[in-house]
Amino acid sequence: MKSSIVILSGGLDSSVLLLSLLTQARSVRALSINYGQRHSRELEHAALICKTLGVEHRTADLSALRPLLAGSSQTDDTVAVPHGHYAEETMKVTVVPNRNMLMLSVATAWAISTKTDSVAYGAHAGDHAQYPDCREEFCQPLAEAMANADWHRVALERPFLAISKADIVRLGNLLPGGPEIMAESYSCYEGGEYHCGRCGTCVERAQAFAEAGVVDRTLYKDYDYWKTVTAPAPATAA
Repeated sequence: MKSSIVILSGGLDSSVLLLSLLTQARSVRALSINYGQRHSRELEHAALICKTLGVEHRTADLSALRPLLAGSSQTDDTVAVPHGHYAEETMKVTVVPNRNMLMLSVATAWAISTKTDSVAYGAHAGDHAQYPDCREEFCQPLAEAMANADWHRVALERPFLAISKADIVRLGNLLPGGPEIMAESYSCYEGGEYHCGRCGTCVERAQAFAEAGVVDRTLYKDYDYWKTVTAPAPATAA
């Protein structure tokens, strides 16, 4: 049986990825990373999702790195969380320096120690514009490094890299238990009890459900805000 470790933020994409791999009759573990982010609510939801699915879940505490990750709204309290669409230039302040490299490195170490076949993360086509570590140019050389980091070769899986967030919502809606898991996921940068509806990830989430034609069970403080944001919709893969 193939085995995988999923980088699980607690957000929509990684939650659907986790569920998708479970339906493939794999042995799956989940790893979340506390890198000193603005709030811990997404980590709490990651733990809840793993409890619901009966998946082994670990959280690596890298919060001491927070002072080294300054300049991002997610790790620096002096930087406000921007509101609007991800396509806007202001969204670049949400980038956490080298975050995916850090997370994938820790996951690779765990995969090597447990003789796990692969590490998977949920980067998708809509991430490419703002997040350099969600592009194939980043993934391909890292995949080679991961495979050669030890005599036990670990593969890097990024199955969503060529599809949109709306496609991910469609997939999640078709998976057994998918609508419930998507509703249990948490994406908001603000960290409130309800999704704010205004930050980039809330706007992207609400828009993805609308484009997918799937009922959005997320509780937003401002559900209609995303409709007022004028930006091109992310391309949907054919």
